[in-house]
Amino acid sequence: MKDNNTFAEIAKALSEAEKILIFTHQNMDGDALGSSCAMAHNLRLLGKECWVMLNDDDIMSNLRFLAKDYCTTDENVMGVPDVSLILDASSPSRFPAKREKFEQGKLKIAVDHHLVDAADLDMKYIDAGSASTGELVFELLKEMGVAPDRETAEALFAAAITDTGRFTYSNTTAGTHEMIAELYSTGFDAAGVSVELYESENPSKVLMHARVLSGMEMLEDGKVAIARLSQQLLKETGAALSDTDGIVATLRAMKGVEIAAFLKEGEDGKSFVSLRSKNDADVAVIAKSFGGGGHKKAAGATLDMSLDEAYELVKKVVTEAVRK
Repeated sequence: MKDNNTFAEIAKALSEAEKILIFTHQNMDGDALGSSCAMAHNLRLLGKECWVMLNDDDIMSNLRFLAKDYCTTDENVMGVPDVSLILDASSPSRFPAKREKFEQGKLKIAVDHHLVDAADLDMKYIDAGSASTGELVFELLKEMGVAPDRETAEALFAAAITDTGRFTYSNTTAGTHEMIAELYSTGFDAAGVSVELYESENPSKVLMHARVLSGMEMLEDGKVAIARLSQQLLKETGAALSDTDGIVATLRAMKGVEIAAFLKEGEDGKSFVSLRSKNDADVAVIAKSFGGGGHKKAAGATLDMSLDEAYELVKKVVTEAVRK
């Protein structure tokens, strides 16, 4: 298979399909859910049967306004999909719980901005230079002849603003702002979306963040910031695992921090690590060494070990990385 298909080729495949099932990575962020819901909304407008297949019911509270009725965890919601479409991930390894359903698709397609392995796909469009998958979905929809409406604009704005750190990260480009300018023409409420994303926190989430951050460690003269969240702390604060959004960004935001790492313990005993870098460190390389992926300044991985074991391993690897 060639390196990349064109948007025209992918648009044709989607236009010819009747049943489309969208998949994205576990521990969904705003880009994953926003780009997926934008695509599902428009495919339904085109008369397709389309759903976003969630890995579980645990959508972050500040993102639930995007989900509407597009999302399901029910693998029987559709028979054999004409297309299994991955957004914001390049491989079914990013959603192992739903991989079997994904493999049923007659045609397997991925659209992503993460530079990771994209195996066992019929078609793909991977652009590591794009700030978000939302931008790629925006271009794909244009290729399909679809003009964004207010609902599409809300979802794609959420995708872009979250993956660019409110347009402050170095991945933000002129193309990002050009897309946002076009979205404004729909008359959508950008301020309202921002309130949903950043000013609708549950007190339990704020308490959990405070407890996690109070236990953080600073290493290598402040170049590394690392913190963790146990299931016990979740129970004590009444927060959900999905409420962890923003913790790793807070760790990276501190002056002098080059690499931030945040680990959380899953109910299955496994551990998930989120990694962020500020300047030159490539956390995608670190995540890949753990079997995960991402891009240079934002990546993650699932580790099949206890939280304490994972914490010590990640601490060792990231400190070695900043010493280099």
